[in-house]
Amino acid sequence: MKPFPYIGAMTKRKEFLLHGLFWLLFTYFELIQFDLENPYLFTFRKLDIFEISASIVFLATFYFNYILILPKVYEKLNWKRILIGIASGFIVFIFLRYTLEEVLIEQFIGHGNYFEGTSISYYIYDNLYYGSFPLIISSILWILIFNVRLLEYNKHILEEKSATEVKFLKAQLNPHFMFNTLNNIYSLVYFKSDKALPAIEKLGELMRYTTYETNKERIDLQQEINYIKSYIELDQLRHEDENTVIFEITIDKPKVQIPPFLLSPLVENALKHGKYNKENPILLDLKQTGNRLFFKITNKISNQKKDKLGGIGLDNLRKSLAINYPDAHSFVINQNQENFIANLEIKLDGKTN
Repeated sequence: MKPFPYIGAMTKRKEFLLHGLFWLLFTYFELIQFDLENPYLFTFRKLDIFEISASIVFLATFYFNYILILPKVYEKLNWKRILIGIASGFIVFIFLRYTLEEVLIEQFIGHGNYFEGTSISYYIYDNLYYGSFPLIISSILWILIFNVRLLEYNKHILEEKSATEVKFLKAQLNPHFMFNTLNNIYSLVYFKSDKALPAIEKLGELMRYTTYETNKERIDLQQEINYIKSYIELDQLRHEDENTVIFEITIDKPKVQIPPFLLSPLVENALKHGKYNKENPILLDLKQTGNRLFFKITNKISNQKKDKLGGIGLDNLRKSLAINYPDAHSFVINQNQENFIANLEIKLDGKTN
């Protein structure tokens, strides 16, 4: 398992401070001596040479396990590595303690920490007990910090994935929009309609929007509305009848922020696959009150078979809603042989420009 970068809640500085707090508490309980008769009375006690040496060995074993053993064990976690890691920790503890107390200190004061004649088996057994403390405590602290970093790393990856998916959806949406619009203009040019030139001009306006606004994470609701209006106007150029699309708008915060192209896929779907005329217009009802956004679309269904690209817009809309408004939206489609009704409700985050 590879190490994770220091991001989010657990930075190197915070890890350092956490270690500092631990050693501050450790030193406090080592040096403070409480009076059993009066728990509010305490004194600082002096450490003898063997207590100082034990603290040095504790510290060295602690960081040998924390810095060298645990990262290697977790790099490829299995029982063999775990057992080798535990054995290495105890060997280092016993070696350091014996060298410090029974060799170096013995030369200065004339005796070691253990009585002369202590058996090797007892010495090892006794130090397995004392050596377990720095190994267990360092492991707990390392695993705690490791899991915090793991959670932050996973959160970071999910955020990057969501951002990538949003960019991918936008990249898909532009060709989808172009495909539908160019089909409309092609029809006007093919039949030598006077509306072809205005349609191309209108397309230029829309392309400016798609070029500059898709790079933003959020835009004003009014900008999305203006885009939809222009898109409808472009579509209307290929119809003889007027008012084939009725767009009712009731909003109190035109500058409330939403992702680009959040609402337009529903309109594109209705214009592409709906059957509409002056008698049976497409009905668009957009309402925004407080932090609630409601968008309802009603249209007759065309008898023509939907082509393979017909579902791209709605699929992208569902993905966009899942990324931008998880657990804060409702998207319901009711469809029969004649009618298509889509109801979208979003709980906005309330951000304004």
